[in-house]
Amino acid sequence: MIRKILSRDFVLCFFTQFIFTLATFSLIPTLPIYLLRKGASEAEIGFLIGSYAIASLVVRPLVGKQLLKRPEKYFMMLGTLIFALASLAYLLASPFWPFLLVRILHGIGYALFTTASFTLIANISPDGHKGQSLGYFILAFTISTAVAPPLGMFIINQFGFTHLFLTCLALSLSSLLITNKLTKRPVIPFQDSSDKDLFFLSRKALRPSILGFFPFFIWGALTTFFPIYAVSHGVSNPGFFFTTVAIILIFSRVFGGRILDLYSREKIIMPSIFPYIISMIILAFSKTFSMFMVVAIVYGIGPAFLIPALMAYAVERGGAPGPTMGTFNAMNDLGISLGPLIMGIVVQFTNYPVMFICLAIIGFINLNYFYFSVRKK
Repeated sequence: MIRKILSRDFVLCFFTQFIFTLATFSLIPTLPIYLLRKGASEAEIGFLIGSYAIASLVVRPLVGKQLLKRPEKYFMMLGTLIFALASLAYLLASPFWPFLLVRILHGIGYALFTTASFTLIANISPDGHKGQSLGYFILAFTISTAVAPPLGMFIINQFGFTHLFLTCLALSLSSLLITNKLTKRPVIPFQDSSDKDLFFLSRKALRPSILGFFPFFIWGALTTFFPIYAVSHGVSNPGFFFTTVAIILIFSRVFGGRILDLYSREKIIMPSIFPYIISMIILAFSKTFSMFMVVAIVYGIGPAFLIPALMAYAVERGGAPGPTMGTFNAMNDLGISLGPLIMGIVVQFTNYPVMFICLAIIGFINLNYFYFSVRKK
């Protein structure tokens, strides 16, 4: 079955997604430090980092609907071109308003590319193996998470931010070249799409998509403020935290990927929420590199199974993959944008340990939402 999953288009889509995400994720630990050096406050950093996801949130549902009319390849190529333009614009933008405009441009490009790439994988996945197929595809993000953050920190430490943004430009253009090799697939009309849907959102996919909002809220805040927190405790390259998370994700998905289709989605989702809660509680009391690595190991177990399970759950409930993935990713973007924004205000008026406890509470809210509002409904 794995040979059926690893088709030519799957492999090409995997590699172009990896390169595109490598460029994006190299900015995870570096942009907060860049903004801090430019004199931005924690609240401003949270807003500027999260603003790209707000733009992505608006664009994704529209892209999802358009994917019923246009092939995925079209939106992926457009996304890489926009991101290439944003990479150049980072060289000139300074906080606040110029940088905000570039982040919005970045968010639009990211939304176009990733909504289309996930829709492509959902469309070409063999029946009965969507969870496994999506789990393998998300490894493109996972491997990028392992490589990109320490790579980004290495580049700025050795060469500076100009070289970082030029590297992002080169990677986005490389992704464009690979995307161009994808087969031009015909658009297959999907009848169950919807006059009942609300503002281009798939109502059937809304519950599992809301479940995705909370872990991405945590992730958005973590990627924005952990690098600053780690540097303040003497860690020279906080990117290794994200590398450890990615290694756990890779091992979990490679050796446990089949679990996603062996058991019901409900049996996978609920236990996968607990690592988010536990890791944030540990992080609130952590101040050393070794403890940060413990947090990364515990945290990594959660998204390894939760995210592909939620995506497959959404596709199975939502119907047409385009609007479904647009809805799912839009809720993820909402979480990624609100996480830094709200937690930036929290940390400015309290401290980092309090913020991490708040993130643990967010995980607990998600657990209760699943148990009382989603399970078996």
